Amino acid sequence: MVFEGLAEKLQETFRKLKSKGRLTEADVDEAMKEVRRALLAADVNFQVVKSFVARVKERAVGQDVLSSLTPAQQVIKIVRDELAGLMGGTQSKLNLAPKPPTIVMMVGLHGAGKTTTAAKLANLMRKQGRRPMLVAGDVYRPAAIKQLQVLGEQLGIPVFSMGDRHTPVDIARAAVEHAVKQGRDLVIIDTAGRLEINEEMMAELETLKAAVRPHEILLVVDAMTGQVAVNIAETFNKRLGLDGVVLTKLDGDTRGGAALSIKAVTGCPIKFVGVGEKLDALEPFHPDRMADRILGMGDVLTLIEKAQANFDAEQVARLNKKIRSADFTLDDFLEQLQEVKKLGPIQQIISMIPGLGNMKKLKELGDIDDRELVYVEAIIKSMTPWERAHPHEINGSRRRRIARGSGTTVQKVNSVLKQFEQTRKMMRQLAEMGKGGKKGGKLPKNLFLGKDNPLF
Repeated sequence: MVFEGLAEKLQETFRKLKSKGRLTEADVDEAMKEVRRALLAADVNFQVVKSFVARVKERAVGQDVLSSLTPAQQVIKIVRDELAGLMGGTQSKLNLAPKPPTIVMMVGLHGAGKTTTAAKLANLMRKQGRRPMLVAGDVYRPAAIKQLQVLGEQLGIPVFSMGDRHTPVDIARAAVEHAVKQGRDLVIIDTAGRLEINEEMMAELETLKAAVRPHEILLVVDAMTGQVAVNIAETFNKRLGLDGVVLTKLDGDTRGGAALSIKAVTGCPIKFVGVGEKLDALEPFHPDRMADRILGMGDVLTLIEKAQANFDAEQVARLNKKIRSADFTLDDFLEQLQEVKKLGPIQQIISMIPGLGNMKKLKELGDIDDRELVYVEAIIKSMTPWERAHPHEINGSRRRRIARGSGTTVQKVNSVLKQFEQTRKMMRQLAEMGKGGKKGGKLPKNLFLGKDNPLF
Protein backbone atom coordinates (compact mmCIF):
# COMPACT_ATOMS: atom_id res chain seq x y z
CA MET A 1 0.00 0.00 0.00
CA VAL A 2 1.26 3.48 -0.87
CA PHE A 3 3.02 5.36 1.97
CA GLU A 4 2.82 2.22 4.12
CA GLY A 5 6.22 2.70 5.75
CA LEU A 6 5.80 6.45 6.26
CA ALA A 7 2.25 6.07 7.56
CA GLU A 8 3.27 3.44 10.10
CA LYS A 9 6.18 5.49 11.45
CA LEU A 10 4.26 8.77 11.66
CA GLN A 11 1.27 7.15 13.33
CA GLU A 12 3.52 5.47 15.91
CA THR A 13 5.24 8.82 16.59
CA PHE A 14 1.94 10.56 17.20
CA ARG A 15 0.63 7.74 19.40
CA LYS A 16 3.62 8.40 21.68
CA LEU A 17 2.91 12.13 21.55
CA LYS A 18 -0.75 11.66 22.53
CA SER A 19 0.22 9.54 25.54
CA LYS A 20 2.14 12.45 27.10
CA GLY A 21 -0.82 14.73 27.72
CA ARG A 22 0.86 18.11 28.21
CA LEU A 23 3.74 18.73 25.82
CA THR A 24 7.04 20.50 26.24
CA GLU A 25 9.24 21.91 23.50
CA ALA A 26 11.55 18.94 24.07
CA ASP A 27 8.65 16.55 23.34
CA VAL A 28 7.97 18.33 20.06
CA ASP A 29 11.70 18.27 19.18
CA GLU A 30 11.85 14.51 19.72
CA ALA A 31 8.69 13.98 17.64
CA MET A 32 10.10 16.12 14.81
CA LYS A 33 13.29 14.04 14.78
CA GLU A 34 11.12 10.96 14.26
CA VAL A 35 9.13 12.72 11.51
CA ARG A 36 12.38 13.75 9.80
CA ARG A 37 13.72 10.18 9.87
CA ALA A 38 10.40 8.82 8.57
CA LEU A 39 10.31 11.26 5.63
CA LEU A 40 13.92 10.55 4.65
CA ALA A 41 13.25 6.81 4.82
CA ALA A 42 10.30 7.40 2.48
CA ASP A 43 12.76 8.83 -0.10
CA VAL A 44 11.55 12.41 0.25
CA ASN A 45 13.99 15.05 -1.04
CA PHE A 46 16.40 16.14 1.73
CA GLN A 47 15.81 19.89 1.26
CA VAL A 48 12.07 19.32 1.22
CA VAL A 49 12.32 17.40 4.51
CA LYS A 50 14.47 20.09 6.09
CA SER A 51 12.08 22.95 5.27
CA PHE A 52 9.01 20.84 6.13
CA VAL A 53 10.28 19.97 9.62
CA ALA A 54 11.30 23.60 10.23
CA ARG A 55 7.81 24.87 9.31
CA VAL A 56 6.05 22.31 11.47
CA LYS A 57 8.31 22.95 14.45
CA GLU A 58 7.88 26.70 14.18
CA ARG A 59 4.11 26.35 14.31
CA ALA A 60 4.05 23.52 16.86
CA VAL A 61 6.08 25.15 19.63
CA GLY A 62 3.86 28.21 19.80
CA GLN A 63 2.41 29.08 23.20
CA ASP A 64 -1.17 28.61 22.00
CA VAL A 65 -0.37 25.00 21.02
CA LEU A 66 1.71 23.85 24.00
CA SER A 67 -0.65 25.41 26.54
CA SER A 68 -3.85 24.10 24.95
CA LEU A 69 -5.96 21.26 26.34
CA THR A 70 -5.09 18.95 23.41
CA PRO A 71 -1.59 19.95 22.28
CA ALA A 72 -0.79 16.59 20.65
CA GLN A 73 -3.88 16.81 18.46
CA GLN A 74 -2.96 20.33 17.41
CA VAL A 75 0.57 19.20 16.48
CA ILE A 76 -0.91 16.37 14.40
CA LYS A 77 -3.22 18.85 12.65
CA ILE A 78 -0.24 21.07 11.85
CA VAL A 79 1.63 18.08 10.36
CA ARG A 80 -1.47 17.09 8.39
CA ASP A 81 -1.90 20.61 6.97
CA GLU A 82 1.80 20.89 6.09
CA LEU A 83 1.76 17.45 4.42
CA ALA A 84 -1.21 18.49 2.30
CA GLY A 85 0.53 21.78 1.46
CA LEU A 86 3.68 19.90 0.48
CA MET A 87 1.70 17.95 -2.11
CA GLY A 88 -0.10 21.02 -3.47
CA GLY A 89 -2.77 21.80 -0.89
CA THR A 90 -5.84 21.27 -3.06
CA GLN A 91 -6.71 19.31 -6.17
CA SER A 92 -5.34 20.66 -9.46
CA LYS A 93 -7.65 20.02 -12.39
CA LEU A 94 -7.04 19.92 -16.13
CA ASN A 95 -6.84 23.27 -17.91
CA LEU A 96 -9.81 23.08 -20.28
CA ALA A 97 -9.91 25.28 -23.38
CA PRO A 98 -12.60 27.98 -23.49
CA LYS A 99 -13.19 26.90 -27.09
CA PRO A 100 -12.94 23.13 -27.78
CA PRO A 101 -11.03 21.02 -28.40
CA THR A 102 -8.77 20.96 -25.36
CA ILE A 103 -5.37 19.60 -26.41
CA VAL A 104 -3.45 17.50 -23.89
CA MET A 105 0.12 16.46 -24.64
CA MET A 106 1.40 13.41 -22.74
CA VAL A 107 5.19 13.33 -22.31
CA GLY A 108 7.66 11.10 -20.47
CA LEU A 109 10.30 8.40 -20.74
CA HIS A 110 9.91 4.78 -21.84
CA GLY A 111 8.50 2.48 -19.19
CA ALA A 112 6.55 5.08 -17.20
CA GLY A 113 3.22 3.94 -18.67
CA LYS A 114 2.58 6.94 -20.90
CA THR A 115 0.48 5.20 -23.59
CA THR A 116 -1.69 3.34 -21.08
CA THR A 117 -2.10 6.50 -19.01
CA ALA A 118 -3.28 8.41 -22.10
CA ALA A 119 -6.03 5.81 -22.55
CA LYS A 120 -6.90 5.86 -18.84
CA LEU A 121 -7.17 9.66 -18.91
CA ALA A 122 -9.46 9.52 -21.95
CA ASN A 123 -11.64 7.00 -20.11
CA LEU A 124 -11.77 9.14 -16.95
CA MET A 125 -12.63 12.32 -18.85
CA ARG A 126 -15.34 10.57 -20.82
CA LYS A 127 -17.01 9.64 -17.53
CA GLN A 128 -17.02 13.37 -16.78
CA GLY A 129 -18.96 14.12 -19.96
CA ARG A 130 -16.10 14.82 -22.39
CA ARG A 131 -15.80 13.41 -25.92
CA PRO A 132 -12.12 12.41 -26.09
CA MET A 133 -9.98 11.31 -29.02
CA LEU A 134 -6.58 9.62 -28.66
CA VAL A 135 -3.71 10.44 -31.00
CA ALA A 136 -0.96 7.91 -31.82
CA GLY A 137 2.02 10.26 -31.97
CA ASP A 138 4.76 7.82 -30.93
CA VAL A 139 6.20 6.81 -34.30
CA TYR A 140 9.44 5.34 -32.92
CA ARG A 141 8.61 2.69 -30.36
CA PRO A 142 7.67 -0.63 -31.97
CA ALA A 143 3.97 -1.46 -31.53
CA ALA A 144 3.20 1.85 -29.74
CA ILE A 145 0.55 2.74 -32.34
CA LYS A 146 -1.01 -0.72 -32.18
CA GLN A 147 -1.03 -0.62 -28.37
CA LEU A 148 -2.99 2.64 -28.34
CA GLN A 149 -5.41 1.34 -30.97
CA VAL A 150 -6.09 -1.79 -28.92
CA LEU A 151 -6.69 0.29 -25.77
CA GLY A 152 -8.97 2.64 -27.68
CA GLU A 153 -10.96 -0.29 -29.04
CA GLN A 154 -11.36 -1.76 -25.56
CA LEU A 155 -12.72 1.56 -24.28
CA GLY A 156 -14.73 2.46 -27.36
CA ILE A 157 -12.71 5.68 -27.79
CA PRO A 158 -11.50 6.70 -31.29
CA VAL A 159 -7.76 6.68 -32.00
CA PHE A 160 -6.32 8.95 -34.71
CA SER A 161 -3.33 7.44 -36.50
CA MET A 162 -1.33 8.11 -39.65
CA GLY A 163 1.10 5.23 -39.17
CA ASP A 164 4.81 5.73 -38.59
CA ARG A 165 5.74 7.36 -41.91
CA HIS A 166 4.74 10.90 -40.86
CA THR A 167 6.29 13.24 -38.31
CA PRO A 168 4.66 13.65 -34.87
CA VAL A 169 3.98 17.33 -35.73
CA ASP A 170 2.09 16.44 -38.94
CA ILE A 171 0.10 13.76 -37.09
CA ALA A 172 -0.81 16.12 -34.25
CA ARG A 173 -1.92 18.92 -36.57
CA ALA A 174 -4.06 16.56 -38.65
CA ALA A 175 -5.52 15.06 -35.47
CA VAL A 176 -6.67 18.44 -34.16
CA GLU A 177 -8.34 19.24 -37.48
CA HIS A 178 -10.03 15.83 -37.47
CA ALA A 179 -11.23 16.33 -33.88
CA VAL A 180 -12.89 19.63 -34.80
CA LYS A 181 -14.72 18.00 -37.73
CA GLN A 182 -15.84 15.07 -35.55
CA GLY A 183 -17.00 17.25 -32.66
CA ARG A 184 -14.41 15.87 -30.23
CA ASP A 185 -13.76 18.29 -27.38
CA LEU A 186 -10.64 16.60 -25.95
CA VAL A 187 -7.53 15.56 -27.89
CA ILE A 188 -4.96 13.48 -26.00
CA ILE A 189 -1.63 13.13 -27.83
CA ASP A 190 0.63 10.20 -26.97
CA THR A 191 4.19 11.33 -27.73
CA ALA A 192 7.42 9.41 -28.19
CA GLY A 193 9.71 8.84 -25.22
CA ARG A 194 13.27 7.60 -24.81
CA LEU A 195 15.06 5.39 -22.31
CA GLU A 196 16.62 8.55 -20.88
CA ILE A 197 16.36 12.30 -21.41
CA ASN A 198 18.27 13.47 -24.49
CA GLU A 199 18.42 16.58 -26.66
CA GLU A 200 16.73 14.96 -29.65
CA MET A 201 13.62 14.05 -27.66
CA MET A 202 13.35 17.42 -25.92
CA ALA A 203 13.80 19.35 -29.19
CA GLU A 204 11.08 17.26 -30.85
CA LEU A 205 8.68 17.87 -27.96
CA GLU A 206 9.40 21.62 -28.06
CA THR A 207 8.60 21.64 -31.79
CA LEU A 208 5.38 19.73 -31.18
CA LYS A 209 4.39 22.13 -28.41
CA ALA A 210 4.94 25.14 -30.69
CA ALA A 211 2.95 23.51 -33.50
CA VAL A 212 -0.26 22.54 -31.65
CA ARG A 213 -0.12 24.84 -28.61
CA PRO A 214 -1.47 22.33 -26.09
CA HIS A 215 -3.61 23.60 -23.24
CA GLU A 216 -2.09 20.99 -20.96
CA ILE A 217 1.30 19.25 -20.93
CA LEU A 218 1.28 16.29 -18.56
CA LEU A 219 4.43 14.42 -17.59
CA VAL A 220 3.95 10.74 -16.83
CA VAL A 221 6.48 9.37 -14.34
CA ASP A 222 6.86 6.12 -12.44
CA ALA A 223 6.32 6.75 -8.72
CA MET A 224 8.46 3.75 -7.83
CA THR A 225 11.60 5.49 -9.13
CA GLY A 226 11.45 7.93 -6.19
CA GLN A 227 13.84 10.86 -6.47
CA VAL A 228 14.65 9.91 -10.07
CA ALA A 229 11.04 10.81 -10.90
CA VAL A 230 11.54 14.20 -9.23
CA ASN A 231 14.70 14.86 -11.24
CA ILE A 232 12.94 13.89 -14.48
CA ALA A 233 10.06 16.24 -13.67
CA GLU A 234 12.48 19.08 -12.97
CA THR A 235 14.24 18.63 -16.34
CA PHE A 236 11.04 18.35 -18.37
CA ASN A 237 9.57 21.37 -16.62
CA LYS A 238 12.57 23.56 -17.46
CA ARG A 239 12.35 22.69 -21.14
CA LEU A 240 8.61 22.41 -21.73
CA GLY A 241 6.87 24.23 -18.89
CA LEU A 242 4.74 21.41 -17.49
CA ASP A 243 1.16 21.96 -16.39
CA GLY A 244 1.05 18.87 -14.25
CA VAL A 245 2.36 15.41 -13.41
CA VAL A 246 0.76 11.97 -13.53
CA LEU A 247 2.32 9.50 -11.08
CA THR A 248 1.89 5.91 -12.23
CA LYS A 249 2.28 2.75 -10.12
CA LEU A 250 1.49 4.67 -6.94
CA ASP A 251 -0.24 1.55 -5.63
CA GLY A 252 3.09 -0.30 -5.77
CA ASP A 253 5.19 2.45 -4.15
CA THR A 254 5.18 1.86 -0.39
CA ARG A 255 7.48 4.82 0.27
CA GLY A 256 5.81 7.68 -1.62
CA GLY A 257 8.81 10.03 -1.77
CA ALA A 258 8.06 11.21 -5.30
CA ALA A 259 4.50 12.24 -4.40
CA LEU A 260 5.79 14.26 -1.44
CA SER A 261 8.66 15.93 -3.32
CA ILE A 262 7.56 16.77 -6.88
CA LYS A 263 5.40 19.82 -6.13
CA ALA A 264 7.92 21.32 -3.71
CA VAL A 265 10.91 20.80 -6.03
CA THR A 266 9.36 21.62 -9.43
CA GLY A 267 6.30 23.69 -8.60
CA CYS A 268 4.27 21.35 -10.84
CA PRO A 269 1.15 19.87 -9.24
CA ILE A 270 0.36 16.17 -9.32
CA LYS A 271 -2.95 16.02 -11.16
CA PHE A 272 -3.58 12.29 -11.47
CA VAL A 273 -2.28 9.04 -9.98
CA GLY A 274 -2.29 5.53 -11.39
CA VAL A 275 -3.44 3.05 -8.76
CA GLY A 276 -3.62 -0.20 -10.72
CA GLU A 277 -3.38 -1.86 -14.11
CA LYS A 278 -7.05 -1.68 -15.10
CA LEU A 279 -8.16 1.05 -17.50
CA ASP A 280 -10.28 2.69 -14.80
CA ALA A 281 -7.40 2.78 -12.29
CA LEU A 282 -6.55 6.45 -12.74
CA GLU A 283 -7.72 8.92 -10.09
CA PRO A 284 -7.57 12.68 -9.58
CA PHE A 285 -4.95 13.47 -6.94
CA HIS A 286 -6.26 15.12 -3.76
CA PRO A 287 -3.35 16.28 -1.53
CA ASP A 288 -5.58 16.86 1.50
CA ARG A 289 -7.16 13.42 1.27
CA MET A 290 -3.76 11.76 0.82
CA ALA A 291 -2.46 13.54 3.93
CA ASP A 292 -5.43 12.19 5.88
CA ARG A 293 -4.68 8.65 4.70
CA ILE A 294 -1.00 8.91 5.62
CA LEU A 295 -1.96 9.87 9.18
CA GLY A 296 -4.60 7.12 9.48
CA MET A 297 -7.57 9.48 9.29
CA GLY A 298 -9.20 7.67 6.37
CA ASP A 299 -10.50 9.11 3.11
CA VAL A 300 -14.28 9.03 3.22
CA LEU A 301 -14.80 11.39 0.26
CA THR A 302 -12.85 9.20 -2.16
CA LEU A 303 -14.61 6.12 -0.80
CA ILE A 304 -18.03 7.71 -1.36
CA GLU A 305 -17.06 8.77 -4.90
CA LYS A 306 -15.93 5.22 -5.69
CA ALA A 307 -19.15 3.79 -4.29
CA GLN A 308 -21.34 6.24 -6.20
CA ALA A 309 -19.51 5.44 -9.43
CA ASN A 310 -19.83 1.68 -9.01
CA PHE A 311 -22.98 0.91 -7.03
CA ASP A 312 -26.51 0.74 -8.36
CA ALA A 313 -28.98 2.71 -6.19
CA GLU A 314 -31.78 0.16 -6.67
CA GLN A 315 -29.52 -2.70 -5.58
CA VAL A 316 -28.49 -0.74 -2.48
CA ALA A 317 -32.12 -0.10 -1.54
CA ARG A 318 -33.08 -3.74 -2.14
CA LEU A 319 -30.23 -5.13 -0.05
CA ASN A 320 -30.86 -2.62 2.74
CA LYS A 321 -34.42 -3.89 2.88
CA LYS A 322 -33.18 -7.50 3.04
CA ILE A 323 -30.77 -6.68 5.86
CA ARG A 324 -33.48 -5.02 7.94
CA SER A 325 -35.81 -7.96 7.44
CA ALA A 326 -33.02 -10.44 8.34
CA ASP A 327 -33.44 -11.96 4.87
CA PHE A 328 -29.76 -11.59 3.97
CA THR A 329 -28.62 -14.75 2.16
CA LEU A 330 -25.33 -16.06 0.85
CA ASP A 331 -26.42 -14.94 -2.63
CA ASP A 332 -26.64 -11.39 -1.27
CA PHE A 333 -23.28 -11.84 0.45
CA LEU A 334 -21.72 -12.93 -2.87
CA GLU A 335 -23.32 -10.00 -4.69
CA GLN A 336 -21.98 -7.65 -2.05
CA LEU A 337 -18.52 -9.18 -2.39
CA GLN A 338 -18.53 -8.78 -6.17
CA GLU A 339 -19.52 -5.11 -5.84
CA VAL A 340 -16.72 -4.44 -3.35
CA LYS A 341 -14.18 -5.87 -5.81
CA LYS A 342 -15.10 -3.08 -8.24
CA LEU A 343 -13.79 -0.48 -5.80
CA GLY A 344 -10.21 -1.75 -5.84
CA PRO A 345 -7.91 -3.75 -3.55
CA ILE A 346 -9.52 -4.56 -0.20
CA GLN A 347 -6.62 -3.17 1.85
CA GLN A 348 -6.86 0.10 -0.10
CA ILE A 349 -10.60 0.35 0.55
CA ILE A 350 -10.28 -0.39 4.28
CA SER A 351 -7.51 2.21 4.61
CA MET A 352 -10.04 4.86 3.53
CA ILE A 353 -12.34 4.18 6.48
CA PRO A 354 -11.69 6.48 9.48
CA GLY A 355 -10.40 4.48 12.39
CA LEU A 356 -9.43 1.55 10.18
CA GLY A 357 -7.01 3.69 8.17
CA ASN A 358 -4.61 3.50 11.13
CA MET A 359 -1.75 1.15 10.17
CA LYS A 360 -1.82 -0.61 13.55
CA LYS A 361 -5.55 -1.29 13.27
CA LEU A 362 -5.13 -2.49 9.69
CA LYS A 363 -2.70 -5.12 10.95
CA GLU A 364 -5.12 -6.09 13.73
CA LEU A 365 -7.66 -6.92 11.03
CA GLY A 366 -5.32 -9.61 9.79
CA ASP A 367 -4.05 -10.27 6.27
CA ILE A 368 -6.95 -9.34 4.04
CA ASP A 369 -5.80 -10.66 0.70
CA ASP A 370 -7.81 -10.12 -2.49
CA ARG A 371 -6.97 -13.71 -3.44
CA GLU A 372 -9.00 -14.85 -0.43
CA LEU A 373 -12.05 -13.27 -2.03
CA VAL A 374 -11.61 -15.64 -4.98
CA TYR A 375 -11.87 -18.61 -2.60
CA VAL A 376 -14.97 -17.18 -0.96
CA GLU A 377 -16.61 -16.71 -4.35
CA ALA A 378 -15.71 -20.28 -5.41
CA ILE A 379 -17.11 -21.72 -2.17
CA ILE A 380 -20.44 -19.90 -2.42
CA LYS A 381 -20.82 -20.79 -6.11
CA SER A 382 -20.22 -24.46 -5.23
CA MET A 383 -23.36 -24.42 -3.07
CA THR A 384 -26.84 -25.22 -4.36
CA PRO A 385 -29.45 -22.41 -4.46
CA TRP A 386 -31.17 -24.05 -1.48
CA GLU A 387 -27.91 -24.09 0.54
CA ARG A 388 -27.25 -20.41 -0.21
CA ALA A 389 -30.71 -19.56 1.07
CA HIS A 390 -30.43 -21.85 4.13
CA PRO A 391 -26.79 -21.67 5.33
CA HIS A 392 -27.74 -22.91 8.80
CA GLU A 393 -28.84 -26.22 7.26
CA ILE A 394 -25.46 -26.98 5.68
CA ASN A 395 -24.28 -30.09 7.53
CA GLY A 396 -20.93 -31.88 7.54
CA SER A 397 -21.45 -33.94 4.38
CA ARG A 398 -22.62 -30.88 2.46
CA ARG A 399 -19.57 -28.93 3.65
CA ARG A 400 -17.26 -31.69 2.42
CA ARG A 401 -18.97 -31.67 -0.98
CA ILE A 402 -18.72 -27.85 -1.21
CA ALA A 403 -15.02 -28.01 -0.29
CA ARG A 404 -14.35 -30.56 -3.05
CA GLY A 405 -16.36 -28.55 -5.58
CA SER A 406 -14.51 -25.32 -4.82
CA GLY A 407 -11.05 -26.86 -4.59
CA THR A 408 -10.68 -25.70 -0.99
CA THR A 409 -10.95 -27.31 2.46
CA VAL A 410 -13.75 -27.88 4.94
CA GLN A 411 -11.98 -25.40 7.24
CA LYS A 412 -12.25 -22.70 4.58
CA VAL A 413 -15.93 -23.50 4.04
CA ASN A 414 -16.50 -23.22 7.80
CA SER A 415 -14.62 -19.91 7.82
CA VAL A 416 -16.77 -18.45 5.02
CA LEU A 417 -19.97 -19.47 6.76
CA LYS A 418 -18.72 -17.92 9.99
CA GLN A 419 -17.77 -14.70 8.21
CA PHE A 420 -21.18 -14.60 6.56
CA GLU A 421 -22.92 -14.95 9.91
CA GLN A 422 -20.74 -12.25 11.49
CA THR A 423 -21.44 -9.89 8.61
CA ARG A 424 -25.17 -10.60 8.71
CA LYS A 425 -25.31 -9.86 12.43
CA MET A 426 -23.19 -6.75 12.09
CA MET A 427 -25.35 -5.45 9.23
CA ARG A 428 -28.45 -6.08 11.27
CA GLN A 429 -27.01 -4.17 14.23
CA LEU A 430 -25.98 -1.23 12.07
CA ALA A 431 -29.41 -1.15 10.47
CA GLU A 432 -30.96 -1.01 13.95
CA MET A 433 -28.55 1.79 14.88
CA GLY A 434 -29.75 3.68 11.81
CA LYS A 435 -33.31 3.42 13.15
CA GLY A 436 -32.26 4.67 16.58
CA GLY A 437 -31.42 1.34 18.16
CA LYS A 438 -28.56 0.75 20.57
CA LYS A 439 -25.06 -0.07 19.50
CA GLY A 440 -24.51 -3.81 19.70
CA GLY A 441 -21.13 -5.49 19.84
CA LYS A 442 -17.91 -4.70 18.07
CA LEU A 443 -16.98 -5.26 14.44
CA PRO A 444 -15.72 -8.73 13.59
CA LYS A 445 -12.03 -8.86 12.76
CA ASN A 446 -12.37 -10.33 9.26
CA LEU A 447 -15.12 -8.32 7.64
CA PHE A 448 -16.08 -8.05 4.00
CA LEU A 449 -17.13 -4.46 3.63
CA GLY A 450 -19.87 -4.07 1.07
CA LYS A 451 -22.06 -1.42 -0.42
CA ASP A 452 -24.74 -1.76 2.26
CA ASN A 453 -22.33 -1.06 5.08
CA PRO A 454 -23.42 2.37 6.40
CA LEU A 455 -19.72 3.23 6.75
CA PHE A 456 -19.80 3.68 2.97
